[in-house]
Amino acid sequence: MSVEFPAETRAPARAATSSPIDGRSTRQRSRAVLERLLRDASYEILPLRGAEDSVVEHVPRNVPLTVTVTEAKGLEPTLELAERLSGHGYTATPHLAARLVRDRRQLTEIVGRLHAARVNSAFVIGGDAAEPAGAFPDALSLLEELETGGHHFEDVGIGGYPEGHGHISAELIERALERKAPHATRIITQLCFHPARTTAWAREVALRGVDLPIRIGLPGAVTRQKLVRISAGLGLGPSARFLAKQHSMLWRFFLPHGYRPDRLIEGIAPALGSPENHLQGFHLFTFNEVARTEAWRQDRLARLSDKGTG
Repeated sequence: MSVEFPAETRAPARAATSSPIDGRSTRQRSRAVLERLLRDASYEILPLRGAEDSVVEHVPRNVPLTVTVTEAKGLEPTLELAERLSGHGYTATPHLAARLVRDRRQLTEIVGRLHAARVNSAFVIGGDAAEPAGAFPDALSLLEELETGGHHFEDVGIGGYPEGHGHISAELIERALERKAPHATRIITQLCFHPARTTAWAREVALRGVDLPIRIGLPGAVTRQKLVRISAGLGLGPSARFLAKQHSMLWRFFLPHGYRPDRLIEGIAPALGSPENHLQGFHLFTFNEVARTEAWRQDRLARLSDKGTG
C-alpha cells in the first residue's frame, strides 16, 4: 500500500537525491585543483654529471626548476648548473646555502653572475656545514644581507619543515620561519610523507601570520637503486646523520619497485585551496630521475583530464 506524504516531509528526500550530484561536483573541483597544481609543479635537480642533458631532453621549459647544493660539492656546481639551465630557457633557482658563503663580497659576486645569466630567483637555506664559512650562520642572516645590500631577486624561497628538523626543535624552526617570511615570496617544504601532518602544519603556519604561498615537497617517481647511488655519491649512504634527518624518506623509498607520489597527492588534495592554509603547489624532488618523474606527471595529468571530461 502506498502512502502519500505531505510536501514538507518529502523535501528531505529531494535534498538527499541531490547529494550525489553535489559530491560529484566536489570531486570535480578537487580534480580541477589537483590538475592545475600538477601542471604548475616545480622540480628539484641535483648538480651531478648528466643532469643538464637529462633535463633538456625530458623536462618542458615551462617547468620551474630548483638546483640543490651540497656541503661536499660547495656552491659552484649549483650556480653553474642554474646558469646553464637558464640559458636553455628554464626558470632555474639555485639554492644559496648561507653557511657556504664567506662574506658580503662573495655574495655580491654570486648575485651579479646570477643576474647576468638571467637567474632572477634564489632559494635561501642555512645549509648543513658544521661551521659557517664566514659571516652568515643561518638563512635569516643571508636574507637580511640580500635586502640591505640591494641584491634583489624577483622570487625568494625559504624552507618549511612540516615533519620537523633533525637538529632543531619544532618551536625554534617555526619561530625562524616567522622571522624569515618578510624577506621571502614563497615557502618550499622538505620532503613530506604524511598528508595530515602537512596540512596541520600549514594551518598552524597560517595561524602564526605567515601568508606566503607554500609548495609541498614530494618525492618524484624514483627507483631505490637511483636513490642509493646518489646518496652514496653525496657522502650520505646509511650514515647516522642521514638516518636522523631523513628516516621517513629512507624507509618509504626502499620499496621493491620504486616510488610514485600518487597516494601522497591524493591524501593532500582535499586541503588544497582551503582558506585555512596556503598550500598552493607541488615541488617534486626528482633525485635526477627527471624522465620517470615527468612521465608520471604526464600520465597523471592525462588521467585527471579523462576523469574531468567523463
